Amino acid sequence: MIMNLVEVKEFSFAYPECSRKVLDHANLKIEEGTLNVICGRSGCGKSTLLRQLKTVLAPVGKSEGEIFYRGMPLSGIDHRTQSQEIGFVMQNPDNQIVTDKVWHELSFGLESLGYDNATIRLRGAEMASYFGIHQWFYKNVSELSGGQKQILNLAAIMAMHPSLLILDEPTSQLDPIAASDFLETVKKINRDIGTTVILTEHRLQDIIPYADRVFVMDKGKVVMQGTPREIFSQVDELKRHRLDVPQITLLADELRKSGLPIPAGILTRAELVQELCKLGHR
Repeated sequence: MIMNLVEVKEFSFAYPECSRKVLDHANLKIEEGTLNVICGRSGCGKSTLLRQLKTVLAPVGKSEGEIFYRGMPLSGIDHRTQSQEIGFVMQNPDNQIVTDKVWHELSFGLESLGYDNATIRLRGAEMASYFGIHQWFYKNVSELSGGQKQILNLAAIMAMHPSLLILDEPTSQLDPIAASDFLETVKKINRDIGTTVILTEHRLQDIIPYADRVFVMDKGKVVMQGTPREIFSQVDELKRHRLDVPQITLLADELRKSGLPIPAGILTRAELVQELCKLGHR
C-alpha cells in the first residue's frame, strides 16, 4: 500500500501585518517515492508552500490548517528528524554552502547530526562517486561554477539519506546546460534511490514529462492536480492561470485544434513526432 509521505490540509498563511493570504486553503498529497512538480506564475505561493514543509525554514506569520509528515503533524516532529529526513535545495547555490572545501561541505550535515567518522567518510565517498564530483573533491568551494555548487548542495543533502527532497527553483541561477544536467541528476535520484521529490521549476519542458504528479497553483491555492498528461491536456485552463506551457504542448494543441487526430497533453518532441509519423502511415 502506497502511503502519503506529506499531506497539506486546508493550509493558509499570511505574513505579519498583511491582510492578503499568500496561501489560501491549500491542499495536496504527496505519495512516497514519487516525483512531484508544483508550478504556477511568480507570486502564486509556491516557494512559501515549500518552506512550510520544513519548520526551520518556515517564514514568520499567521498560519491555519495542518501539514502532516508520515501521518504526524509536522509541527510535532523534532528538528533533528526533519534535518535528516527532509532535504531542501534553495534557488541560489551560494546561500546554502557553509564551508570552504568540497569534502567538508559533504561532511558538514553528517557532522552536525553526530555521525561517527567512519560513517561520514563512507557516505562522503559514496556521494562523491554517485554525483561524479570526485575530481574536485579537495577543491575550494570558491573555485566551483554555479552548476557545480548546486550539485554539491544536492550531494551534501543526499549524504544524510533523506526520505523527502524539496527543491525550490534550483536551476534559476544556472545556465541552460548546467540546469539540464542538474535536473537529470534529480530524476536519477528519484529513479535509482526512490527518494520522494517535490520540485518547483520554470523549465517545465525538462522535468514535466518525468513527473508522477503535477500541482498548479494560483493566488495561493492548488487549482489543478493530476498526472502530467491530465494537466497539460487542459491548455486553455493553464493559460487562464497564466502558466507558461511548454512550446511542444502548445504546438500539439494547435495541430489538434486544426483537425489532426493528435491526443491532448503531448509533452515531448519525440512524442509529437511519433504521433505525426502515425498519421503519415495512415
